[in-house]
Amino acid sequence: MAVGILLVGGFGTRLKPLTSESPKPMLPVAGLPVTEHQLLAAKRAGIHTLVLATSYLSEVFTPYFGDGSKWGMKILYAVEKEPLGTGGAIRNAAQLLDLESLGDEPIVIFNGDVLSRHSIADQITYHQSKSADATLHLIEVEDARAFGCVPTDDDGRVTAFLEKMENPVTNSINAGCYVFHPSVLQRIPLGEVVSIERETFPALVASGRPVFGYKEQAYWLDVGTPAALFKGSRDLIEGEFHAMPGCEIDASAVISGKSSLGSKVRVGANVVIDDCIIGDEVTIEDGARLSQCFIFHKTTIKAGTVQSRHYLSSTISEPINLP
Repeated sequence: MAVGILLVGGFGTRLKPLTSESPKPMLPVAGLPVTEHQLLAAKRAGIHTLVLATSYLSEVFTPYFGDGSKWGMKILYAVEKEPLGTGGAIRNAAQLLDLESLGDEPIVIFNGDVLSRHSIADQITYHQSKSADATLHLIEVEDARAFGCVPTDDDGRVTAFLEKMENPVTNSINAGCYVFHPSVLQRIPLGEVVSIERETFPALVASGRPVFGYKEQAYWLDVGTPAALFKGSRDLIEGEFHAMPGCEIDASAVISGKSSLGSKVRVGANVVIDDCIIGDEVTIEDGARLSQCFIFHKTTIKAGTVQSRHYLSSTISEPINLP
């Protein structure tokens, strides 16, 4: 068994305009919020309690996830009033877990920007087998220059955390999922700005603490840009498109390009939808033609509308170009 912290407090600057009305982890991917995909992965790994470390538009999460009972989990909420960095956000959220009472129970940290199909359960098992203070999920990329890299020795022990460089010593990078022993989080100062990547991890390695890299070359995607979010949604869809329960789609409509439709979407006659992400309770009237568009929840698309690569919402007067 394990507990978890999901970092969902970022402003989503790279995802503008999609994050104008929604925090990035609540943007839909294949019909479900990114956070829900991560919650389901946590559940499969045996995580029974999950703290959502929120900040930007924090009020959006609670109505959707509630206490977690719908998913057979316990969900708690830690609101970050001022930016504290990744380490500070983790320490702030950890207050809700009563670290002293956890004993050796692992704490899994999830990055709210990442879709990953690696086995969290196997990462936890590896962490425990090494009696590690911290275990990072590492993946191999073709070119690590844009990421920085994390070299390990023959036993899997992390030897350094290296910043971006022109000639990386390894192509192993930090994939953004960590398993910690509770005692490590107790050493992070509470209420201070701390970077887990630039301060906590390097300090552990420098002091000789057991920090390991769990390597699994599974599907992994940082959904931090509009293009990546669309790719992530397409990657999770089998068939031409995916529609959530309660959708009403006219028989004459044509939907393709691995488009995703949220719940209770109404699609009128002769509508054409290609490679779009459509939120919940959207109405698309007769004859509309949409390509590579993101349609926010509860938006009505008027009959005959023709749009390509735009963000559309009921709260804006004109469509916004997608980068």
